[in-house]
Amino acid sequence: MDPHDYQAGEAGKPRRVGGPAPYWAFFPGRMPRSLDLPADAVLALSDADRALGRLVGAAQVLPNPHLVSAAYRRREAVASLAIEGTQASLSDVLSAEAASAPESAEVHEVRNYVRAFDYGIERLQALPLSLRLVREIHERLLEGVVGADKTPGHFRKTQNWIGPPGTTIENSTFVPPPVDAMKDALRDWESFLHDQKAKLPPLVRCALVHYQFETIHPFLDGNGRVGRLLITFYLVERGILPELLLYVSPFFERRRREYYRMLQGVRERGDLAQWIEFFSRAVEAQALDAVKRAESLLGLSEAYRGRLREAGVRGGALILAEQLVANPYLTKARAAKMLGATLQGASYAISQLEKAGIVSPAGKVGRARVFVCSDVLSVLEAPES
Repeated sequence: MDPHDYQAGEAGKPRRVGGPAPYWAFFPGRMPRSLDLPADAVLALSDADRALGRLVGAAQVLPNPHLVSAAYRRREAVASLAIEGTQASLSDVLSAEAASAPESAEVHEVRNYVRAFDYGIERLQALPLSLRLVREIHERLLEGVVGADKTPGHFRKTQNWIGPPGTTIENSTFVPPPVDAMKDALRDWESFLHDQKAKLPPLVRCALVHYQFETIHPFLDGNGRVGRLLITFYLVERGILPELLLYVSPFFERRRREYYRMLQGVRERGDLAQWIEFFSRAVEAQALDAVKRAESLLGLSEAYRGRLREAGVRGGALILAEQLVANPYLTKARAAKMLGATLQGASYAISQLEKAGIVSPAGKVGRARVFVCSDVLSVLEAPES
């Protein structure tokens, strides 16, 4: 980390940390409680707010928005892990989940992300967004995965740094604050979360919460994942997301280098306005993408119901067709569990879906024979426009 690159001032400053092997680290400044934003950032915020309004409206016409949200969460998890180099396809995750099959290390990391997300959303009903909740989420995120030896659920007690594999602290890209400064920055971060006097729009506050957390980097591993989870948690706690349909990691994953460059730009040059504009564009793009996919999934669900009713099909097959929006993969065991039926009854319902051209055989995952609704999978896996 070259201290000469850092000219930010209010965002923070590099300082020499003494000891047997002195090094430079970044000491974050106090989070701003007010900002004067340029016109481009204000326009981006306005566009993001308008897109969020469309998403809220779309959610209101979905008969079961929680089913769509379940699929979106898995897309978010796959994208968030991909940012850090973990490669698992959405199809891998959904099929392994449907078949209750042994998980690869990559799929396990993705499913941990989903479990940590679900835990955090439930925990928010009793506990405000806080350092305590952050530690609890981190513990679940790293359970049984690479990095599980790096004190899950505990803030670091040693210095860390950021850079390519094999990077030393001397030639690292970025060195977060040492432990004592980290603790001070975390206290300010938590205070900012609930500072009622801060004169900032919710999306600006959310952008700052994410940036500062990534800059503090309080864990030995998993900081990026936790920081991206915090975006949704913050918007949920503030009542901006009545339904869990907005996830921004796919945008960051598609623009990974720009995402990192924007974060580093705040540290080096104090480019908060550019970061807030970038963050707002991410929210806008992902809100509109969520609306488009939700409309497509709703259209498929309605078409499937109509097709089955025209064929005189009732009961279990209709229920399964609706559930395909959450996960387009089916097994007899999963169908039986959803229907509260025997394996024979589940098999019959699946055969009705197959006869109607809604699902088709997709081979085996583990020991289970799997069926897939290719139309739904195509919607979920389609790249953002």
